[in-house]
Amino acid sequence: MTKTNVSRRGALIGLGAAGLAAPHIASAQANGTTWKIQTSHTGGIGLQTFKDWCATIQEKTGGELSFQPFGANDVVGDFQLYDAVKNGVLDAVNPFTIYAQGIIPAATFMTSYPLGLRNPHEFDVFYFGLGGLEIARELYAAQGMHFVGPVHHGPNIIHSKVPIRTIDDFRGLKMRMPGGMVAEVFSEIGAETTVLPGSEIFPALEKGTIDAADYVGPAVNYALGFSQVTDYISMGPPGFMSLYQPVDLMDITVGQPSWDALSDEMKQFVEMETQWYSAHHHAEIQKADQEAWAKFEADGTEVTRLSQDDVELMTEVAVPIWFDYANRDPNAARIFKIQLDYMMSGSLGYVTEEQIEGLTLNL
Repeated sequence: MTKTNVSRRGALIGLGAAGLAAPHIASAQANGTTWKIQTSHTGGIGLQTFKDWCATIQEKTGGELSFQPFGANDVVGDFQLYDAVKNGVLDAVNPFTIYAQGIIPAATFMTSYPLGLRNPHEFDVFYFGLGGLEIARELYAAQGMHFVGPVHHGPNIIHSKVPIRTIDDFRGLKMRMPGGMVAEVFSEIGAETTVLPGSEIFPALEKGTIDAADYVGPAVNYALGFSQVTDYISMGPPGFMSLYQPVDLMDITVGQPSWDALSDEMKQFVEMETQWYSAHHHAEIQKADQEAWAKFEADGTEVTRLSQDDVELMTEVAVPIWFDYANRDPNAARIFKIQLDYMMSGSLGYVTEEQIEGLTLNL
């Protein structure tokens, strides 16, 4: 590699880590590459942060790469994002990772699940320290896609028309859930669950098709108008906002042909940018959440919290379901074993030998 290339590569990496926009860090390309990239964000701070980030890419790369951003449903529906990437309709996507479970069963464990890993840094340890990123890329490559990296969002919360003060109050509720393991846990405790994309939650609540809905955090949900169609927000005990999806994850996924067309230097730049975007995206949303709580209060929304006893009861329900989902797919079992060992370690201690007694993994 020439001295010029070394300098250029260093600039790209440094800007990816710091997320600073600076012109002319790469040779301007007369015919630079533009990626069409769609997010699952429907509005609010999430969509704005995504679009703001996309707008910085052209300047950071001196025109070699640009991102043309689209919001949810602008090009395709949320549940068609992966097909759109595989078919070349979109170059890249920023979806909620749980949506991938339809084509990659192991994706159930690539984002948070009920009572599993509970803090963003724990997923960073899984992805960047315990081999999760390599496994994710292997599984996505088999589908003709490249998994660039995870993007932190925040805990999901539940909006409802009736108060939820114990897990018994979920019985009989018609609830929107993202499907998969989360929906199964709530079905087990008596809820009637249905799967809807984020863009269809407000009208379903407004019409009374559903009584309650899980979605992301306060800021995004307030912007979507949820306080207009519900009176309550249900969360876990203090310090544990969400029992069922405490660390909602998104990601950046790219179609394999679009990824392969990049230079090695630009691939590394996109990887570093994704890590910076994850931290920035998470912080911006949490900042906006602090402002949103006051707005919900002004609208008369009441926050209810489950108890530590409810945590223990839901854990009893969740643990066997973890194993059931892990044993449905060899790669799911492979990922879950890494996380289970971590959760049972001295670092976390979320799971005990007694809780998994009699349960086995098909590895």
